[in-house]
Parts: sequence; structure tokens; C-alpha cells
Amino acid sequence: MKTTAKLLSILFLLTLIFSFTLEDEGDRLVGVWEPSSGKARVKVEKIGNKYYGKIVWLKESSDPVTQKPKVDKNNPDASMQNVPLKGYRLLKDFVYSGKNEWTEGTIYDPENGSTYSCLITMKDKNTLDIRGYIGVKALGRTDVWKRLELKK
Repeated sequence: MKTTAKLLSILFLLTLIFSFTLEDEGDRLVGVWEPSSGKARVKVEKIGNKYYGKIVWLKESSDPVTQKPKVDKNNPDASMQNVPLKGYRLLKDFVYSGKNEWTEGTIYDPENGSTYSCLITMKDKNTLDIRGYIGVKALGRTDVWKRLELKK
């Protein structure tokens, strides 16, 4: 009986340690990233146990005609078309699944107003492969994002 209790205690502790290790590994995604186009910067944060990314900088932050902040004019939801792009959450609901991958999330493309399933793979500590797709991962597009080193 005592052996079973000890075994269960050890198993519980190992599970707890593993879950904290997995959480810490997943937090490597947190930071500011720049897509290959250089048009924006996206800050990834952890909220609860999921990861989200919002636009924190735009190369062209205002509309050249109106001089007002750029808005989500391509959004298919008319009620969202006047929402400023700066601060817009385009990465949603990512979960760290191990092996340098974050899954179960979506990415929104403000240039065409479409939302895609998405897989994030960390190639190294400063490089992400962001793969947006519809249905099948093989039928998608990958963009390479670079981590920005902030000056202290």
C-alpha cells in the first residue's frame, strides 16, 4: 500500500514538473516579431494558457488619403471595417504542443480579410515559420518571421 502511494506521489510530481517545463518552452514564442514583408510588427503574449499576437507597429500607420489610422477595411464583417489595424489581434488561440510547435490557432490576414488555420514552428530562437492554411496544411503558405531585439 505504501509503495503504491509513493509511486503515485512520484508520478504526480513528474507530471507537474513536465507541465511546467512544457509551459516554459512554449513561452519562448512571447516577444515582438516582424513578418518577412516588414510592413508590421506583431507582439505575441500569453493569456491564460494560450498565445495571441497583435499588431503593435505598422510601416504605414495612416491612410495616405485620409491621414487617419489604417483600419481593417478588407474585413468581411462590415462592423469591423473601421477598427484600427494597430492593436488588432491577428494571431489567436495558439497552444504549445511541444517539438517547437504551436497549434490550434488561427491567423488573420488584413490584406485580404481572410482567417486561416495556422501552425507556428520555431526554427531557432529568433525565427518562426508561420504557416496559414485552409483545411490541409499542405495547401497553405509559409511566411518567415524574425524576432526583434529591443534596445535596452
